[in-house]
Amino acid sequence: MTDTRHTRLLIIGSGPAGYTAGVYGARAMLNPILVQGMQPGGQLTITTEVENWPGETEIQGPDLMVKMEEHARAAGTEIITDHISDLDLSKRPFTAKGESGTIYTADAVILATGAQAKWLGLPTEEKFKGFGVSACATCDGFFYRGQEVVVIGGGNTAVEEALFLTNFASKVTLIHRRDELRSERILQDRLMKNPKIETLWFHELAEVVGEDDPLGVEAVRVKHVKTGEITEIPCKGVFVAIGHAPASELVKDQLETHMGGYVVTKPDSTETSIPGVFAAGDLTDHKYRQAVTSAGMGCMAALEAERFLAAES
Repeated sequence: MTDTRHTRLLIIGSGPAGYTAGVYGARAMLNPILVQGMQPGGQLTITTEVENWPGETEIQGPDLMVKMEEHARAAGTEIITDHISDLDLSKRPFTAKGESGTIYTADAVILATGAQAKWLGLPTEEKFKGFGVSACATCDGFFYRGQEVVVIGGGNTAVEEALFLTNFASKVTLIHRRDELRSERILQDRLMKNPKIETLWFHELAEVVGEDDPLGVEAVRVKHVKTGEITEIPCKGVFVAIGHAPASELVKDQLETHMGGYVVTKPDSTETSIPGVFAAGDLTDHKYRQAVTSAGMGCMAALEAERFLAAES
């Protein structure tokens, strides 16, 4: 027999947005249910040092997410280890199906499913993730003061990351498989004028080279896309900046999206195109993508869900 659970507020996703929504939803006496998803804790669970979370000079990403989960639980959020495989937003109560077989019905839903950085899929890239290979210059650039780094990509994200890294690194090499950038012209102008940045055209990352004990990057090997020639570039950090993919599969045909799948919310709000459905964090944020801004949006979503439900009762 299928187990069906009803809640006034269902939160889907368990990064900073989801857990913060849980804290605020519980404090509003909504008795929220939070379904954690495939990666409990979200992207921060694959991050090492976090040095930009207010109140923590330095904390490990997984430790921060354990604290946030404990806080949401202590506030009164019911946290369930399950993955939502189907979500019906066509009528209320909204219905979500879990892979466990449980069906969740809810008067309001907060979507906090996040986004994932796109990766190249190289074995050495995977090996050194968190140990010299990163997808977030804002998160990790600070660790490369006075060192040489490389950035992979040619769009806005790559150029913004390269420019940001010049605040710390002694040299930034931007590696792009074409001979022109896809980024906005103003960003290209800034890139070309920056003496710390060197651009390597017609190349792609072939291999990350480093030490095993302790794990750390020493260089990259890049391949010329036309000749196949391999060049080794010394560096301590590799930033893969080929974009992010929002985890909007559940709702892409039900909610308004833009920018490659990010859920659209109303200005200064977390309200989506369906009343009673709210979106927070990286699922909707293609601009900042920070833990602290995600947490802020989780707070906003819970407050807005509370007001929505109160107006109905």
